[in-house]
Amino acid sequence: MAKADILFENDDHRVVRYADLVKGEGIQANQFAIRHGRHGALIDPGGDLTFTPLTIELSRHLDLKSLDYILASHQDPDIIASLPRWMLHSDCKVAVSKLWSRFLPHLASTFVTSRVGEQWQARILALPDEGARLPFGDTELWALPAHFLHSVGNFSFFDPISRILFSGDIGASLDGEEGAVARFEDHVPAMAGFHRRYMAGNRACRLWVRMARELAPAMIVPQHGGYFDQPGTVSRFLDWLEHLECGPDLMEPRQYRLPPRVSAYPE
Repeated sequence: MAKADILFENDDHRVVRYADLVKGEGIQANQFAIRHGRHGALIDPGGDLTFTPLTIELSRHLDLKSLDYILASHQDPDIIASLPRWMLHSDCKVAVSKLWSRFLPHLASTFVTSRVGEQWQARILALPDEGARLPFGDTELWALPAHFLHSVGNFSFFDPISRILFSGDIGASLDGEEGAVARFEDHVPAMAGFHRRYMAGNRACRLWVRMARELAPAMIVPQHGGYFDQPGTVSRFLDWLEHLECGPDLMEPRQYRLPPRVSAYPE
């Protein structure tokens, strides 16, 4: 049985993290479920590999027919490739950047689009660049701008009740801790290479950090790897990201050269 980490729970509200639904070649990814009363939301539900194990686990916490939203931070396959199956087997709406909403039909077969029919476009919530507050029972879920970190149309999500900031690829780590990060300095090597390559510049990092500090989140929970659940690790992560040089900041002329001639390609 997959392990479900309860990140927050009270009488009416529960936040669950799934970190090990699929084993194998694919990159590790976290999926998140939020239940509020009779309402439900999924954040970054993943690809086709995760659909069946995720639906089995979700049935322990909520009825799929009560699923209000799928919230997609961006367009990558480990985020939203399972979309056609969710469109078929639930009545949820899908919130994604307006830049990617027009590409989503490319994920679906003719069979799926014919079954869903005209509902397809009606169920896609094309988020404006400035984000949105999405009604969720008697509360809200917030879509927060995170553009260029790393996708051009990118969002983080915030749950005001648990005060958890779901940061997407911001804070992601590879081969590091997969649970709560205990010692921030020991966790940095697992984040550094990914962020330097995938994030599109320090200016975007600084703007996001400034916004995140206004929220005063209790946790910052990325889509890959471990998460920050203590005031100290949350603060140290934001400080680290604020000063990070990444993406175009690190580019030099030597990285934009014509490739050398080769006599043969490796097999």
